[in-house]
Amino acid sequence: MQIPNNLQQVQRHFSERAEVNLVIQAKSQDLRWTSQKWGLWSLTYEQELTTPLHITASRGYVDCLRHLLLRGADVDMAPGGQTALHVACTAATPDCVRLLLSFGADPEAVSEDGRKPLHLCQSPESLQCAQLLLGHGARVNSATEEEEDTPLHVAARWGLVEHVRLFLSYGASLEARNTEGQTPLNAACAQPHPSSATEDYFQVCQQLVAVGAQVNTADLDRQRPLHQACKNANSRVVELLLSHGANVNIMSYSGNMAMHNILQVAAYRLDHQPEKAVRDLLNHGAVRIWPGALLKVLRHCCGSPRTIEALVNSYEHVRVTEEWAEAVPAELVQEHPHFFQSLFSLGRTPRSLKHLARCALRSSLDGHLLQALPALGLPPPLQEFLLLRFEDVLY
Repeated sequence: MQIPNNLQQVQRHFSERAEVNLVIQAKSQDLRWTSQKWGLWSLTYEQELTTPLHITASRGYVDCLRHLLLRGADVDMAPGGQTALHVACTAATPDCVRLLLSFGADPEAVSEDGRKPLHLCQSPESLQCAQLLLGHGARVNSATEEEEDTPLHVAARWGLVEHVRLFLSYGASLEARNTEGQTPLNAACAQPHPSSATEDYFQVCQQLVAVGAQVNTADLDRQRPLHQACKNANSRVVELLLSHGANVNIMSYSGNMAMHNILQVAAYRLDHQPEKAVRDLLNHGAVRIWPGALLKVLRHCCGSPRTIEALVNSYEHVRVTEEWAEAVPAELVQEHPHFFQSLFSLGRTPRSLKHLARCALRSSLDGHLLQALPALGLPPPLQEFLLLRFEDVLY
């Protein structure tokens, strides 16, 4: 059954209290296994219990919703496990949220799966819904029953910049832990996202760090924010965390350091510019790859030539053999001929004096490069060269 956005029709069909609280059984086209009794399973269409109040609230039909409420609809009725306020927040219909709250809807109502309306504000369009909920007494640090996520965890995980700002202004806890041991900063760094969302996740993390979020907090797998940011190849977040003291060489339970994580995904996240994260890790003192493993890294990361450039330029000498040329597909050599020919030629010619001077200076400042650099008085081009500026060629 559908409730059209037609007030006259709604007034005609729903005029009595019993009618406005009608429970509707809706079926979807999705199938699921159900058991009517022990040992007997069958495939049936998924069913959902709903009410006219839920339908109008989820579709933003404010006039129809008002009519139902004025006729005595139960504002907190939840036959399908959620109240109308839950579905209005999910659908981001702030006018309906405002109306439901004005009729006494409980902003702290718990759904069947343990979520409150504030946890369901998961889209940029739901910001006003979150503002209304907080203004009517919703608790900013309420946790979901199963995951123990706070609204700040949810907003950080979905890259919701303005929601994070709102929750912080209401005193959201920066170090609250969910069942995976994640803080909101961990949750933001752990969430995979397209390159188009990189700026949003950077701004979320920037806000959290600016007000004191701990950058080295480990989850239950001993994954730190830096581990996760590298796994998702968000180079801007990597730079942010490093500049605020993230430990560059600490291991997770799996034995991975941040450098391992970024190299594992570099070839698949080219639009995230993983080479920038690799360079920043090296400049902050990351342990370099064992030279004997560079050929393996080349095979895996050759699709990101600048990643290879940053790695190779962190060594004075690299033993390049014929296997290196065999490791790179011909189409990549054709796409980046200048770089790969310069790489392969390192097996025949020594590195330039300029490069050796860079390596000597980096080695002497090992662990203190970024702190000492301002005192060296070098012109900007030399500073950039010292910090492994990308030149798309090796010499």
